[in-house]
Amino acid sequence: MNYSPPRRSDGTIQHTRTKLPWPKDRLFRILSIDGGGIRGVFPAAYLAEIERRFLGGRSIANHFDMIAGTSTGGIIALALAHGMTAQQALNIYVERGERIFPVSTGVRKLAKLARWIFKPKHDQSVLKGELLKIFGDKVLDASTKRLVIPSFEGLHGEPFLYKTPHHPDYQKDRHKKFAHVALHTTAAPSYYPAVDDDGYVMIDGGIWANNPVMNAVVDALACYDVPRENIRVLSIGTGESTFTVDEKARSGGAKAWAFMRSFNAAARAQSKNALGQTYLLIGKNNVIRIDPPETDTPIELDDTRRSLRELPLTARSLVEGSGHRVQSLFLLDDADKFEKCPVC
Repeated sequence: MNYSPPRRSDGTIQHTRTKLPWPKDRLFRILSIDGGGIRGVFPAAYLAEIERRFLGGRSIANHFDMIAGTSTGGIIALALAHGMTAQQALNIYVERGERIFPVSTGVRKLAKLARWIFKPKHDQSVLKGELLKIFGDKVLDASTKRLVIPSFEGLHGEPFLYKTPHHPDYQKDRHKKFAHVALHTTAAPSYYPAVDDDGYVMIDGGIWANNPVMNAVVDALACYDVPRENIRVLSIGTGESTFTVDEKARSGGAKAWAFMRSFNAAARAQSKNALGQTYLLIGKNNVIRIDPPETDTPIELDDTRRSLRELPLTARSLVEGSGHRVQSLFLLDDADKFEKCPVC
């Protein structure tokens, strides 16, 4: 008989969390990074450019109290909490991108597209191998930063958040490997199969929290005695396509609302809603949102060559306009050292 694990939500604590103290004169600074496949080149390149211009190459992670990331954003978040700089995180995409998302041409490309109808587009074992090379056996208990990493559990159909032990109530994930958390948050439907994890069925967190900004803000407010006006957020996207409900889509039908159109609409709506809620909760002036301009010709989630060709240039251009504001809101002093809660 196959083992069926209990719902994660069965263990949800019913009462409000006991808030941990937070210095009254200290801001709580959050870095939040969206999902987007190989387009993770953009947030990594943006942060690397900030490091180069304002920090002498030192890791930008030193200036944040919490980092949230979904899917490719989760890989960057985990890399920063692993002790890497953003430049080193960018190198993951530069050096390993075409191994993870191999480029096909001609007949081979057509065959791959045909196979995609019935099977995942890419070989997950390649991604898993690269993640293990990057992170080794390190577990969340060794993280240098508070982390919030969304995934989705398919057996019971529930959102699933991986968190470091930054609150006494957070004990379940402290022994989870960085590499496995990264694999679970990046298992994008149709691109990769779901991942079995002791009976749980783990899927990309982007299906419900492609922009994880509110997951991080709510967690900070729930766990710490910090006034909401003292929270600062740097939220970085990976680029959106222009979207409108055209005449064909208005009429409905499966063809007009194929999977990718429906997914793009849902991801876009989720992101804008999460940002809107964040603006209402902590004040829009306390949030910096960085995202490539919308386009009618979006970069595909696995288009490594175009991502590496275009997105670093876009990142450098956007740092020109926003870098000094990022510096004034986040970079003037270091974050306090993250002290993990002991095992209960």
